[in-house]
Amino acid sequence: MTLNRREFLISTAAAAMARSAQASRDERPLDGGIFPASVRADFPIASAQTYLNSAAIHPLSVPASRAFERYMDFRLHGAGEGRRDFDNDQQIDLKRRFAQLIGAKGPDEIAFVQNTSDGENIVVMGMDLAKKGGNVVLDELHFETSLYMYKSLEAKGLQLRVVKHRNWSIDIEDMARAIDRNTRLVSMALVSNVNGYLHDARAIADLAHARGAYLYADMVQAAGAVPIDVRAMGIDFGTAATYKWLMGERGFGFLYVREDLQGTVVPTTRYGHRQIANFDRVGVTWEPLPGAAKYETGTFPNSLALVAAESLRYIEKLGLNNIRAHARMLTNRLQTELPAKGYRSVTPKANETPIVAFELNDAAAAAKKLKEANIAATIIASEKRLRLSVSVFNNQQDVDRVIVALS
Repeated sequence: MTLNRREFLISTAAAAMARSAQASRDERPLDGGIFPASVRADFPIASAQTYLNSAAIHPLSVPASRAFERYMDFRLHGAGEGRRDFDNDQQIDLKRRFAQLIGAKGPDEIAFVQNTSDGENIVVMGMDLAKKGGNVVLDELHFETSLYMYKSLEAKGLQLRVVKHRNWSIDIEDMARAIDRNTRLVSMALVSNVNGYLHDARAIADLAHARGAYLYADMVQAAGAVPIDVRAMGIDFGTAATYKWLMGERGFGFLYVREDLQGTVVPTTRYGHRQIANFDRVGVTWEPLPGAAKYETGTFPNSLALVAAESLRYIEKLGLNNIRAHARMLTNRLQTELPAKGYRSVTPKANETPIVAFELNDAAAAAKKLKEANIAATIIASEKRLRLSVSVFNNQQDVDRVIVALS
C-alpha cells in the first residue's frame, strides 16, 4: 500500500500518540505502589523469574549495564564519542555521591575497597586489636565473616564478647552489660543478613562512646535500602560492597572512616601509589594525599566503579524514601500472610528493611516448591530458615506467587 503525504503525516502522528500513551502508561504506578512499570522493565530478570533475592545479589539494571558497555567500548576502541576512562573527577564524584547517601561529610571520608570484609579488615588491622588489649563486642546477628574474623583474633589475645539475640533482635540492655571501659570496638551489621534486623545504631553508639569505644557498621545490607546518617547515628567506621542494595557489581565497595580518626585511631597498614602525589624517584619523596585515600593501594576496577556511579544516580533518581515505602508495602504483606500459612516470622514486626525471614519445618520441601514456581530466594537449610528480599522492581504479583507457592 502506498501512502500519500497527508496519510503519511496522519499515520506518523497516530504512531507518536500511541508511543506517548504507552510511555504514559509505563510511568503510572502499578498495584497502588510507588514505582511505574518502566522501573520493573529496567531489570529484565524480573520478567524471567520471580526474583526475591536481592539481599544475596541485586540484579543489574539496564542503565548500569549500558554504562559497563560504554566502558568496554572505551577499552576496545579508546577514547571517543561517548567513550572515556573513569577519571579522577568521576572518582571524586562517586565518593561524594556515596558520602551523601550515608550522611558522611564528603569524599575525603570515603575510600574505595574491594568488598565489605576488605574494609572491616582495614579498620581492625589498623586498630591492632589483638595486640593492644581490651575487648570487642558484637552480636550473633552479625555477618559470618565478622564472627569468623574476631573469633580467629581471639586466639591471638583479643577478648571477644558475643551478645545473643532475644527473639531475633538485640536487646540494648544486653549490649550495655557487654560494653565496658575495656571495650575498644563494637562491631555490628547495621542491617542483619540473617533476618533483616535493623540495629538501633544511635543507642549502641552512645553506649560505646560513653565507655571510650568506637562503633563499626557493616552497611552492605543497609546502604541503598534504608536511610543512613553516619553522623547522626554515631557510626565511626563503616563499609559496603556495591553488589547488593547499591545495585552494582561484585568486587567493588566503599570504606567510611570518620575524618578525625583517620591515621590516628586507624593508621594505614597497607601502602600504594593511590595514597601519594608528586613522587620523586631520585629522592624517594612524596606528598601524602589527604583523607581516606590513605587506605587505598593500587589500581581498582574502573569498570565496576562506573557501574556503581550509574547505579547511585539511579537510586538518587528513584529517591530513598520512595524505595523504602515501596519495600514496606511488599514486606508488610509477607509478614502478614506467610505466618498465617504456618511460616513463623523471625524478623521483628515493623522492621524497616526490605528483608524478611521465616522459620521452615521442612527446608527441602520449601526449596522444591520455590524452584517449581521459578522463585529465587535464600534458604539456609542447616538453620531451617527462608529469607525473602524485595526491591524496586518487585510488585504485588511477585508476593502473590510466593504466597501461593508456599501454601
